[in-house]
Amino acid sequence: MQYRHAFHAGNFADVHKHIALLQLIESLKKKAKGFLYLDTHAGEGLYDLGSSDARQGGESTAGIGRLESAVAAAPAALPGAISHYLDVVKRLRGAAGAARFYPGSPLLAAASLRDADAALCVESEAPVSRALQRALERCGVAGPRQRVVHGDGYRELRAHLPPLTRRGLVLIDPPYESTDEERQLASALQDGLERFETGVFAVWYPIKKRQDSDLWLARVVRGITRPVLCAEFCLHAPDHGAGLNGSGMLVVNPPWQFDAQVAGWQPALEKLLDARGGSRLQWLVREAP
Repeated sequence: MQYRHAFHAGNFADVHKHIALLQLIESLKKKAKGFLYLDTHAGEGLYDLGSSDARQGGESTAGIGRLESAVAAAPAALPGAISHYLDVVKRLRGAAGAARFYPGSPLLAAASLRDADAALCVESEAPVSRALQRALERCGVAGPRQRVVHGDGYRELRAHLPPLTRRGLVLIDPPYESTDEERQLASALQDGLERFETGVFAVWYPIKKRQDSDLWLARVVRGITRPVLCAEFCLHAPDHGAGLNGSGMLVVNPPWQFDAQVAGWQPALEKLLDARGGSRLQWLVREAP
């Protein structure tokens, strides 16, 4: 695969995805019992927004850059989820030693987990997995319960579910370059739910054209009977020619009140990022009464 997240790090989709991810982690932390965080496509963990790759893409200016500028220009009460996200990003940047860095999902999660929790971050490319381990150590969030594995994320998902604690959050965030990705993802999700029926599974997906993403969602959730919620945020109109128009988070077994919390911060994020495509929150499968 030729995908390099450095071109896209800190863009609007990262902002949306990471706010939702941290909210899911905070929800699971409301219970004292520990849980497993499993990231199937972890990446290198820390991205230099001043690098030639990031500058070439320039996508962070409409994401984390615009968000921080908007908050600085008009400080006001922010929804808790957005404020928490910015606090964690700032803390990791301080640990990394420069404000030009942007932390990926593994670092954001590692910085938020408790001693009772565990993390397994899987990366398919050996150099990238080594970079992730260095990033965790650099930011001071590496530990005996934070494991980085070089391997296939879908295979590791099957190998480590269910966790011993019977509590867990799985993030599936592939690059969507493989022609076989949909089949692999849907199969892994179905298999994961068979092994760990009550686990929280979060799948990030790109929105390029609304009709295409709706059809993709329908295929992926076919046969799933557990509750499924989708949170979508579009910087551009869903059928705009920009390419990546929106960011979606499909969440199976969302924690209690997660939908109400998302409904509180997605509209605020629209204003902060000057999003023209709007946001959407919909239940694809509702829990049986």
